[in-house]
Amino acid sequence: MAIEFSQRIRRIPAYPVAGGYAQEEPLVRLASNESPYPPLPAVREAIDRATSTLNRYPDPTNSLLRSRLSERYGIPGTRIAIGNGSCDILLAAGEALLEPGAELVYAWPSFSVYPHLAAASGARAVTVALDRGERHDLESMLREITVATRLVLVCNPNNPTSTAIPLEDIAGFLAEVPGHVCVIVDEAYCEFNLLDDPDASIGLLDAHPNLALLRTFSKVHGLCGLRVGFALCGSQELPRALDQVRQPFFCNALAQAAAVEALTHQDAVIDRVTRTVAERISVEERLRALGIQPAESQANFCWLALGEDRDEAQIMRGLHERGVLVRAGSALGSPTPALRVTYGLPEENRRFLDALSEVLQPA
Repeated sequence: MAIEFSQRIRRIPAYPVAGGYAQEEPLVRLASNESPYPPLPAVREAIDRATSTLNRYPDPTNSLLRSRLSERYGIPGTRIAIGNGSCDILLAAGEALLEPGAELVYAWPSFSVYPHLAAASGARAVTVALDRGERHDLESMLREITVATRLVLVCNPNNPTSTAIPLEDIAGFLAEVPGHVCVIVDEAYCEFNLLDDPDASIGLLDAHPNLALLRTFSKVHGLCGLRVGFALCGSQELPRALDQVRQPFFCNALAQAAAVEALTHQDAVIDRVTRTVAERISVEERLRALGIQPAESQANFCWLALGEDRDEAQIMRGLHERGVLVRAGSALGSPTPALRVTYGLPEENRRFLDALSEVLQPA
């Protein structure tokens, strides 16, 4: 007799992981929005020092990291949640806030973890289509909020479409959301967003106790492999609830040490953003020369609508055969052929563009 699993196992979609990690041959990996830059030498040294105490559990309160984040952002430590990546915080928020009869509102396509929250909890997911510019339609999202809504997710910049909405629009949206609804603004790529100062959204927290700003060390700090994220919250209620529903020691010792050190190198963050934006401009110019109009990116990746007449799977195969890994739009919720492509190092971007040019050439 087969093992009998819970109903929610059948509801939860499989996360669309990128392939190629087990391949040994040299590849241009532009599929997962990772930083092409490794951790800074000082961060690696902090990690090395932390290995000497791996016979001990990590600090379960993440006290030093929360203290450093408090100093950096001017938010009390009690209003800061730490997680095993930002996904950990998202999933915990779903467990803490959602249940059968509750509703979750988010745009789509957006981050692939969002559908897991409603599926795992039995809540109802209410998805709202992006506008014609591949951006969040906040007015339509507001119309979907009801007395049953517990959680609203706004991904800004949006993954996978790379677009962002101005902070002024988000502020207006928050002013209309009822106080019983938790709003998480997912800012995993905020450092690359040139529409506003990345720290400007922090000013919204004191006015909105129901708001949380979700951020990560995975992207601009280059710490994907250690998994450490955080949420800056409008009140201490959400961090307390998140800790109640998670296992202890959810952020490992090496991740904590690396994040604490990374916070002291804001000059490196500025440098990496500058280089990424330069590549963003260069790549987009050549894409237009190929007849492809990318979405207006405010992230470290671009979103390419291929058009109904192009075969997404064939283009993906052609790029892979040429040693370039990107993400298929269909795997990320796009109803029409598309690609999501991370901005890499200059040579990596050239290889992608040359490969794409070859693949798009008529037979």
